[in-house]
Amino acid sequence: MNTRNYVIAVGVDGSDNARQALLWAVREAHARGGTVQAINAWRWQYPELRDKDTAVRETRRAEQLLAREVASLPSYLRTGVSVACEAIEGDAAAVLTEAGRTADVLVLGSHGSSRHIHQLLGSVSEDCIRQATCPVVVIPANYQNPAVRDTAGQQINVA
Repeated sequence: MNTRNYVIAVGVDGSDNARQALLWAVREAHARGGTVQAINAWRWQYPELRDKDTAVRETRRAEQLLAREVASLPSYLRTGVSVACEAIEGDAAAVLTEAGRTADVLVLGSHGSSRHIHQLLGSVSEDCIRQATCPVVVIPANYQNPAVRDTAGQQINVA
């Protein structure tokens, strides 16, 4: 019998799309009795301005962003689901694809709304879909997570 938890890795960058992906991932973890690994990948864009403290500063910023995003989840969703946060320096697609190697599913938010696949998904989502070794769920822009109901069947507002 396999006793390993169902692991859902989710990319979190502070955008509305990533917020919806995190919400979807936590709901899915509730449904499957799994855990969530929330990941923020960051990369310093200005190597000529990098100093010895850049990695520490940027990792702290990424960790704070993750903490804010998890704290913004409705409390009833945070109860009963383990959400681990990890800030990793590196290319977002590479970091998330690597996280997918040990996850059961990788969840990402999409970007854009044009007819071109690259603009519809966003470059990170597109790269992850091409390279991931696990299923990838891409939450579309403007996706509204379905209403959640309590045990009595009453709708719970999750604004």
